[in-house]
Amino acid sequence: MEYQEIDNWEKVSELKKLLDLSTKPKHLYYIGNLDPQIFKHCAAIVGSRKMTSYGQTVVEKMAPRLISQNITIVSGFMYGVDQYAHRVCVESGGKTIAVFGWGINTKLTGNDLKLAKDIIASGGLLLSEWEEQKASHWTFPVRNRIVAALSDAVYVVEAALHSGSLITARLALKLKKELFAVPGPITSRTSFGTNKLIADGKAKVWLGQDAINILQSVIDDPMLQILDNEALSADELALKLNVPISKIGAKLSMFLLSGQLNEKGGKYYINYVS
Repeated sequence: MEYQEIDNWEKVSELKKLLDLSTKPKHLYYIGNLDPQIFKHCAAIVGSRKMTSYGQTVVEKMAPRLISQNITIVSGFMYGVDQYAHRVCVESGGKTIAVFGWGINTKLTGNDLKLAKDIIASGGLLLSEWEEQKASHWTFPVRNRIVAALSDAVYVVEAALHSGSLITARLALKLKKELFAVPGPITSRTSFGTNKLIADGKAKVWLGQDAINILQSVIDDPMLQILDNEALSADELALKLNVPISKIGAKLSMFLLSGQLNEKGGKYYINYVS
């Protein structure tokens, strides 16, 4: 894949948001069909490399909603939440910008190469401030500042307490960007960071556009049908539905977020109060 440099990027109005950085990139290289409008309205979706099924479900809900508002999805192209956000964006007909933590001339292989080609084919961009730089521990935090600066809002889906996504979150606050975090199970390490962002008042809670005060008049999900008759624990639901506990946990979390379920003493029950 051939790359080019954005000549004098500081004069591109849509990229002037990068001028807010204390350490501005000296160069910007890209692969794809450069349309400055792709940078006009951007939101970052970032999260753990150890994405859970819960995080996957959240990205599947979040990305299409942002895309429907003609927002470009920005992320860091690492496995986990980042790459999944790029993938869902492409499959939903949106545009996405992958900001590399390595040089633009780095050879990609396997699934990385396929995803990169799909991003380009869908009208998105691969972006890096380096031409030949190898990936290293320091390049990813440096990359994160560009992800935050390009975006009008940053959404943290999952993050452990020492996750690189929290670096992006801190940069977003410093740059006065809107910061959202998705609450997760208190027992999940990959939700410790997002829950703390919310508890500390640093991030707004993202529950989804229609996640508050929703009560479905027709219960058509097998799990909800069972809970409509009796309150059960996650383990009991897994046995009744013959479904792995990991999938049960992810689904329960989504129903809790939407307000369709409540939990008390380890038992889950339908919320009949709208």
